[in-house]
Amino acid sequence: MQFSEEQKQSIAQWVAEGAKLSDIQSRVNDEFNAALTYMDVRFLVDDLDLELKDQPKSVDNDLRNAPPLVPDNQADTTIESPGAAPSEGGVQLNLHRVYQPGSVVSGDVVFSDGQQAVWSLDQTGRLAMDAGIDSYQPSEGDLQDFQQKLSSLLQSQGF
Repeated sequence: MQFSEEQKQSIAQWVAEGAKLSDIQSRVNDEFNAALTYMDVRFLVDDLDLELKDQPKSVDNDLRNAPPLVPDNQADTTIESPGAAPSEGGVQLNLHRVYQPGSVVSGDVVFSDGQQAVWSLDQTGRLAMDAGIDSYQPSEGDLQDFQQKLSSLLQSQGF
């Protein structure tokens, strides 16, 4: 559809006022009787060399919904055994920032014997763990410690 100069100016005004593409689409339909697809409106805005304004993001002031703060310099969230230094052993748990494909959440674990493994939890709640060694089996105490820390970590992250 061809738009007149007056119609193009109206569209430019809407964009300047901060209208979103869906708003422009509705107004073009209502005011110009022109049914355009969302993509057509996107191309129209591009053809007119107009730049959409960034919409302010809604702010949720309820801090109960806020994710826990993680310092920018930390790649992962770590939970260690209470009072245990890394050199003393104990289970150490890390949460990945970017989860493994197919998982809801994933991370790393280091067991008290120093063996490392990658763990993940899928959408059905199944826990998977890969230590890279088929025959590796953590001790019963390490497994219990891992389960407790994993539960605590996931709860603190809102899972």
